[in-house]
Amino acid sequence: MADDPLDVLYDRPGFMIRRAHQIAVSVFVAETAELGVTTTQYGILYLLRHRPSVDQITVARLLGLDRSTTGMVVKTLEGAALVARVVEPADKRRRSLELTEAGRALLARLETPAARAVEQLLAPLDPAERPVFLRLLKKLTGAFDATSRVPLTKARRGAAA
Repeated sequence: MADDPLDVLYDRPGFMIRRAHQIAVSVFVAETAELGVTTTQYGILYLLRHRPSVDQITVARLLGLDRSTTGMVVKTLEGAALVARVVEPADKRRRSLELTEAGRALLARLETPAARAVEQLLAPLDPAERPVFLRLLKKLTGAFDATSRVPLTKARRGAAA
């Protein structure tokens, strides 16, 4: 008997990447369930720890998120008192985002379960395969990033985004 015709669909790179993303989110949510944080919320909190005082548009660019998603997630984090908007002294119209004390505390609590999620996700790969897999993912995403709907802007610490 011939292979299932759906195998052609299931073997498409885009299909497998989408499934891998679903699985990665599921693993993260399972590991961090008691803290009730989404992967996008975690990304914003993590970013603000390492790039404090950036505005919402810069957050979106640095994480490759669309502006509306970023706005909704930041509003949720702000409502939970995890993030605060701060008026910039040099430009009173500009608002930067800062982690609150509660945001820093939550991020500290997320460190171990987030690391467990990464380990669990990579567990099916042999230790030697893991860096190769990550390098190939980076190569693939890097090759098409500029043409994506929301390109990722990488900024070095202290550099303007």
